[in-house]
Amino acid sequence: MEIIPAIDLKDGRCVRLYQGDFNQMTVYADDPVGVARNWEAQGATRLHLVDLDGARAGRPQNVDAVLAITQAVSIPVQLGGGLRREEDVEAALALGVERVIIGTAAIAETGLVARLLNRFGERVVIGIDARNGMVATDGWTVTSTVSATNLAAQMAALGARRIVYTDISRDGALSGPNFTALAELVAANGPAIIASGGIASLDHLRQLARLGVEGAIIGKALYVGAISLPEAIATAQTATLSQ
Repeated sequence: MEIIPAIDLKDGRCVRLYQGDFNQMTVYADDPVGVARNWEAQGATRLHLVDLDGARAGRPQNVDAVLAITQAVSIPVQLGGGLRREEDVEAALALGVERVIIGTAAIAETGLVARLLNRFGERVVIGIDARNGMVATDGWTVTSTVSATNLAAQMAALGARRIVYTDISRDGALSGPNFTALAELVAANGPAIIASGGIASLDHLRQLARLGVEGAIIGKALYVGAISLPEAIATAQTATLSQ
């Protein structure tokens, strides 16, 4: 199981939101490049970037920060937030991003997702953000009538190989992932699942490894020191080997 530190970008700074609420924001660093280099130095094998301004605006906004990060680190980077047009996905990949995460468009533009998967294959990851089991879109401001499990099945049918699943009620709350929802997605034997939201302890990582998720994105727990990245990586490696 891969441990992936999160860097959430707003106005070019590294921040964290509580349950996606822009009114409950904490700024952790004015220099996201320095943060990225720090996670790489501590052993990260991949970084998870989120363009929060882009998610709300519907188009990428923190392009300069993303480019600066991809140029500063040697590990692969995945990016989500506001990628709802084919040209924006192309531009993101041109910045040096290895994977793009498609969220809102997975519901709003199924044809676009199919084209992207056909063109870019595994470089396209589906982001499923759920509130009470239902998919939320547009920077988590709109809750759809589509369930997370149904969307996952639809995306698998289109050829998606990987899904990042976030339970919004857990995000930034340090209350633990939604293990039940994650178990359902893993049990469906569809795309590989990367868990996001609520991870706050090494035991959470052990439980995720037992479920069989491919990766775990950690944000707030790293920034507040609840978990150190080296111990998270070591725990994940040990837990995965014991399965």
